[in-house]
Amino acid sequence: MSLWLTHVGMLAEQVLRAFWPVFSILMLLLAALMLGLQDFVRVEFVWGAGAVSLLALVLAVAWGARRFHIPSRVEALSRLDETLPGRPIQALMDDQAIGAQDADSVTLWRAHKHRMAQRVAQAEAVKPDLRLASRDPYALRYAALLALVVAVLFGSFWRIGSVAEMAPGAAVAGQGATWEGWVEPPRYTGLPTLYLADQSGTELSIPQGSRVTLRFYGEVGAHSLTETASVAGTQAATEPEQEFVVEHSGQIRIEGPAGREWTLGIISDAPPQIAVASAAESEAGGQMKLPYAALDDYGIVSGLARIELDLAAVDRRYGLIADPEPREAIEVELPMPITGDRTDFTEDLIEDFSQHPWAHLPVTITLMAQDAADQQSKSEPYATALPARRFFDPLAAAVIEQRRDLLWARANATRVAQVLRAVSNHPEDLFRSDTAYLRLRVVLRRLETFDEYGLKPEQQEEIAQALWDLAALIEDGTLADALERMRQAQERLSEAMKNGASDEEIAELMQELREATQDYLQQLQRLAQQDGENGEQQQGQNGESMQMSQDDLQRMMDRIQELMEQGRMAEAQQALDEFQQMMENMRVTQGQGQGGQSEGQQAMEGLAETLREQQGLSDQAFRDLQEQFNPGAQAGESQGNEGSSGGQGRGQSHEGQGGQGQGSDQSGEGQQGQGTLADRQQALRDELGRQEQGLPGAGTPEGEAAREALGRAGRAMDDAEEALRGDDLAEAIDRQSEAMEALREGMRSLGEAMAQNQQNQPGQGTEEGDMQATNRDPLGRNPGAAGSISTEEDMLQGEDVYRRARELLDEIRRRTGDTDRPKIELEYLKRLLERF
Repeated sequence: MSLWLTHVGMLAEQVLRAFWPVFSILMLLLAALMLGLQDFVRVEFVWGAGAVSLLALVLAVAWGARRFHIPSRVEALSRLDETLPGRPIQALMDDQAIGAQDADSVTLWRAHKHRMAQRVAQAEAVKPDLRLASRDPYALRYAALLALVVAVLFGSFWRIGSVAEMAPGAAVAGQGATWEGWVEPPRYTGLPTLYLADQSGTELSIPQGSRVTLRFYGEVGAHSLTETASVAGTQAATEPEQEFVVEHSGQIRIEGPAGREWTLGIISDAPPQIAVASAAESEAGGQMKLPYAALDDYGIVSGLARIELDLAAVDRRYGLIADPEPREAIEVELPMPITGDRTDFTEDLIEDFSQHPWAHLPVTITLMAQDAADQQSKSEPYATALPARRFFDPLAAAVIEQRRDLLWARANATRVAQVLRAVSNHPEDLFRSDTAYLRLRVVLRRLETFDEYGLKPEQQEEIAQALWDLAALIEDGTLADALERMRQAQERLSEAMKNGASDEEIAELMQELREATQDYLQQLQRLAQQDGENGEQQQGQNGESMQMSQDDLQRMMDRIQELMEQGRMAEAQQALDEFQQMMENMRVTQGQGQGGQSEGQQAMEGLAETLREQQGLSDQAFRDLQEQFNPGAQAGESQGNEGSSGGQGRGQSHEGQGGQGQGSDQSGEGQQGQGTLADRQQALRDELGRQEQGLPGAGTPEGEAAREALGRAGRAMDDAEEALRGDDLAEAIDRQSEAMEALREGMRSLGEAMAQNQQNQPGQGTEEGDMQATNRDPLGRNPGAAGSISTEEDMLQGEDVYRRARELLDEIRRRTGDTDRPKIELEYLKRLLERF
């Protein structure tokens, strides 16, 4: 059995070595026929290629026949014998040459042959050597095999039969009766393309706007097209390729030897529907929240909210008696779902109109939606008072009312000045803060000066912004004011207990202390919310140092009042001293949380500032590059984008004034020349060099990695400066990107070095808050697990973040689809989409 298998393996070796070209040619021919390549070329070329292939096949067979050799049984025995120790097969075939007459010698020879026979019985078949690398160094056989596998997966054996129809004299007839056709629905429908030859019925239902493509093969005129579904219609068209767009129901008729006919039914594209889902509300921060519902058969592309003043519903009293100054309607893009289906959804429009002149005035909101077929629809006007921030402090509410009157019409400037002067005539019992009073007097003097020489629109905006800041200061107060009121309340209560005040007086002073303490704690909480991560760190430090909650404070004050009511003034005084000491500890802890940074923290903050400045330079270079390719487009886009972003620095859609806020700042920067950008880049490089000299973590792997990364950042900055001086903005942007990436890597390595240093020195910086502070990234976030650069903190603060994310993503996609934009800008936008 082993000998037979070895013989078969040797035969397989000879066949492959001799005829592998034949097998390769056959696989290539079969793959080409199965893929139907013959249907895409002229019949002459098919027959020419067939003749060449046949000649190559004959030559390959002849070349293989000359090299083919059928292995003999002796060769098979020899190969099998070579794999066995001692060549036992050859030993069995040998005869004893000497000592045939010696009985001992004969016995020894027989024993030797017996051992050889045992070895032969245990022999296994020799594996054939089927490697052809030396004979096919370019692996052509594998290319042919790959083509055959592709043909098996994507081709068909039935296509081989089409070669028979290409016989001379029958090719023209076969092509004359051939046609192909497709119905391609609009892409936004998501429906598949229909192959007309596969449609067995005579009626088709297709979406409106579908594109029909027909191709006629064979003699020109053998087939003709007649259709009544397009706008123009086609009568007996005989061109080889026909294409039209279906706009209404009709018929398609192909006349000829293989003619067909269909009746087309149109599936109309319904216009989108949009409406306000529920009443508009004002959230805690003053943002307007307007739920809306939208519906479309294939999906809504974009939406717009148009807000107009309902002048007829305005209560025309006091400062609203005068005719209002004309203002453009507010237009805000509606947020669209980032993922999921857009055929039927509900979303919330969240915008902050607190500083708009129409805040709290009657308005009408009209929602508009547009689908992929550019069909637009509007909702019924929704009447409401424009939701905005409410001011509960009477003085702050009065200031906001005068601000509204000033923005309503510049003619109200004199009246507003008179009211503000009357309000500030006796400030003693009205203003809790001297700062607020002084700011009001400054605003008043500027308003009266402007009004004397004629108030201009930009001066009107300036005074309005100053009044808004003043009202926010009065409403929110300051931490220093609350702290001073609490300290004074503590001192008055202590003096009252020492001087034997009555129970009523002590109760009144105790209530004053409660209110002052409550106000102080609220100011601390508000400050923490405004400071974001810094506030969270401060709260954590306060909690660790005192483990004191607001309820604990209230219980301590209740204990003080109870002791005073029982006449135990000494114990009450002692409890009040403890309360004062505790509040003092709170202030000390707060101060420690805000200052006393270590060397490593200062280095991290310096590098973070360098990274932000480098990002700003890169953004400015990109805007200048965009301006080169599309002059005048940058400013318009900046205003449009700023207008929908909300908050301060709005454009026309929110403020009713053009070019305010950030948009104007950007345009101002855009006027700077390339030399200025290069100088700023050089200054930033010098600052980075200074920061490299004082980096901590020297001698550690992390510290050396940080220094190496910052060195790469410096070299990239040098290249960016050189590119800027050569007016090569594209190269400068690339080098600046490398510098920013190297800066980020250096900051990560520096943070690891600082963390390692703290672990090696357990006696220093044991506060958990400090430990976390040294590990924060430039945005103040704690890194994620396993040293990742992501964060495990919840950085999303409300639904407004999701809306902004959707707006930015939609805007990037819109600009990416605008093929008229410069190529370098489109590549930049595509990289953004790939990244996020």
